[in-house]
Amino acid sequence: MPRAVGRLRAERSSVTSPLSVADVRRLLARHPTDRPVEPSFHGARIAAVLVALADGSSGAEVLLTRRSMIVSSHKGQVAFPGGRVDSGETVTEAALREAHEEVGLDPALAEPFAELAHLNTEVSRSYIVPVVAELAEPFPLSASSVEVDHVFWAALGDFLRPGVHRSEWWSDGDRTREVHFYDVAGENVWGVTAAVLTELLTLTLPDD
Repeated sequence: MPRAVGRLRAERSSVTSPLSVADVRRLLARHPTDRPVEPSFHGARIAAVLVALADGSSGAEVLLTRRSMIVSSHKGQVAFPGGRVDSGETVTEAALREAHEEVGLDPALAEPFAELAHLNTEVSRSYIVPVVAELAEPFPLSASSVEVDHVFWAALGDFLRPGVHRSEWWSDGDRTREVHFYDVAGENVWGVTAAVLTELLTLTLPDD
């Protein structure tokens, strides 16, 4: 099982060089990535997001967007490119299509290689599949959709810096869940995006 996020910074501090995308690929290969699409509630909207990684000056970087204030949900929140899976599409095809529509990423430049844990979000009635892909470099991209206000790259190592991460326990009826927050690149990352990043960071810890 993934180790608690509270130990991430301490365990990563023993690593002398930044994590590269090749490291991420090798470490994620230890874990199953071919998961069935099985929403936990009826009527879920199947969606996919693209977790695009590229090697930058500080090691592996991840592509993020800030949603515009005119979208119907999650206004102004940091998110991965993504959206609904259309009829006849695979989750990978949907993630690449949405990234092209939102930030102008050419699908031919992305090499998908893994999936992270699927997430059920009952508030938005969505079932989300994170598709991890490698890009040759952190290409300068820009918002090409009314859904997106800002596009940026953030080094994975920045999410482990002191004071960047915090978490809160939220209650929803009989259920209590941990909600993660990261303050990176002048943005507050939380919700599903922070949950996906937390799993990615945890799964790419070095072997004991």
